[in-house]
Order: sequence, then C-alpha cells, then structure tokens
Amino acid sequence: MTQQTSRPRIALTLGDPAGIGPELVARQLADPATSEAAEILLIGDEQELRDAMADAGVEFAWTREAGTGVPQLIDNDGERPVGGFVRKQATREGGLWAMASLRRALELSKADEVDAIVFAPLNKSSLHLAGMQENDEMSWFETVLDDGTTATELNLLPELVTARVTSHCSIAEVAALIDHDLVVERGELLDRVLRARGIEAPRIGVCALNPHAGESGKFGREEIDIIAPAIEELRARGVDATGPFPSDTIFLKARDGAFDGVLTMYHDQGQIAVKLLGFDRGVTMAGGLSVAVCTPAHGTAFDVVGQRVASTGAYEHAFSTAVGVGAQRRAARELS
Repeated sequence: MTQQTSRPRIALTLGDPAGIGPELVARQLADPATSEAAEILLIGDEQELRDAMADAGVEFAWTREAGTGVPQLIDNDGERPVGGFVRKQATREGGLWAMASLRRALELSKADEVDAIVFAPLNKSSLHLAGMQENDEMSWFETVLDDGTTATELNLLPELVTARVTSHCSIAEVAALIDHDLVVERGELLDRVLRARGIEAPRIGVCALNPHAGESGKFGREEIDIIAPAIEELRARGVDATGPFPSDTIFLKARDGAFDGVLTMYHDQGQIAVKLLGFDRGVTMAGGLSVAVCTPAHGTAFDVVGQRVASTGAYEHAFSTAVGVGAQRRAARELS
C-alpha cells in the first residue's frame, strides 16, 4: 500500500491591517474546505483575528493548540498600537505589524514547522515606513531566511506562469541590470517551476527588451548581445526557450497556448499582461527560496476596505498554489 502523505502545514498572515487582507483571510478560513486541505497556522493575535471576522461578516472556530483540525493562532510578537490600526492608509505601525507576522512565518519555515506561506496583500509604503531597507518583500525574505537562497518574483495564472529578469527597480536601471547569466538563471528557474506544476516539457517564450525586438540593433543591441545568446545557452541546457519576441505580441501567443511560461525583462512588461489576462486569478510567488511564499497579485485596495466587496479569487488561488507546493515539500521530506 502507498503511504498517505499528511496534509501540508500552511502559515497564513493577514497582510497590512489597513487593507483588505484580513477580510480575505477570514473569508478563506470560514470555508471548511480550507482546513480539510491543510493544517493552518495563523500568525497574528486574537484581536486581529476578531477584527478580520468582523470585517468579513463571518465566524469560524480557531484554537491555540496544534493538531485540532481548526486554524491554530500563533502570536507574531508584534506591537499593537494603542487605539488599534489606522485603516485605509499606509502607516509605520501597519508595516511593522505585517513584517512581524511574516518574520514569524519565515522562522517557522526555517524550523521545518511549515511547508508553505501565504500572505495577504502588503503595502510597500507601509513596509518602508517601518524601516524595510530592501526594495521589495522578496529581497527582504532573502535577508530574513539568510540561507543562501535567492528570490525572484513569479506571477501565476492557472494557464500561464511569468518570471522576471529584473523586478522592483526604475526603468532607467533596467537595461544595465540585464546580463547573460541572469537571463539564464531566471529561465532555468521558470522551467523548474513549470515542471513542478506537472508540465513535463515546458515551452518558454522570452521577451525582448526593446520595441520590435530591437529592430536588428536599430533600437538597441540587448537582444543581439545578451538575450539571444542566453536563450541559446538555455536550449543547450535542455530548456525549451524561444525568442526574443516583441513584448507587444508575445502574450497574444501565450494566450493562444503557444507557451506555458513567459520570461520578461522588467516588472510591468509581464504584470500588465497577467493582470489583463486574469486579475482576479493572479498569484505572486517568491521563487527560488527554501520555502514557497505566495500572495494574491493585487494590492491592499484601501478604497474598498470594510465594504465586503473585495474579490477573493486571487487569494483562493494563492492558497491552493501554496497547498500544492507545500504538499510536494512535505511528501519529499516524509520520503527522505
């Protein structure tokens, strides 16, 4: 008989307390299927949890004990401001609280106590007000984990995955940051992620940087000198990568099924397309880390906080993605 793998253990954080994150998490946890799919470790405090249920208009059972079949609440060691959190705006206090919850989740991962992490939307202004020195949370995850792994942002739809060569930097910096080795590294990572999703022979389209793929060098030589040679190396390493294709047409090919993944050169090159293709289904994942960290691809949506109108689709997909990846990690650990 095949030994049954136990459910993955998933750490959840409620994101920036000023945004829609607490509501999204509460609505997810009110669905009994959530606790059937995974053991839930909810990072925060009792007041945050009660506020989240009030925001969402739901209630669900929870406990401080492990292994009961309902979400287990674990304190994040953060400092709650007197009078509570300001809503609908970026604040230092909200950033500190969100970072404290994420730090606790990452510590649990380092101790092999969770198999994946899902965080509700963050606000980068809040994080930087709270003292985060890194450009984004992905780089901050690397700092906290401090285990030699490197994060890159992946964006996932059920039918497509995108990865980036550069991410949170100014457009003025992009061209100088793109180099041969980085294109190869990110292409191989995208190939591994696609294979982990069950695609045996992933097809990857690679974006050009310049209009018309550089127009044979007229609009820039990055395609000729860097991107095309990197694609050739990827192919030599067994990655089915093709391109570089102009970014104004590559996603039409992807939409029609020509690619399983697209490697983009900078943030908005992929994000605009992914959000048009499936804003309510998009998931962001930190790829390359020792633990899968997933979040919905949208932000804190301060404009709809408290209205109970926020779509849960992207958060549901983030959770299911984490469950799938976390189950693979737990199964590998149980077999070792």
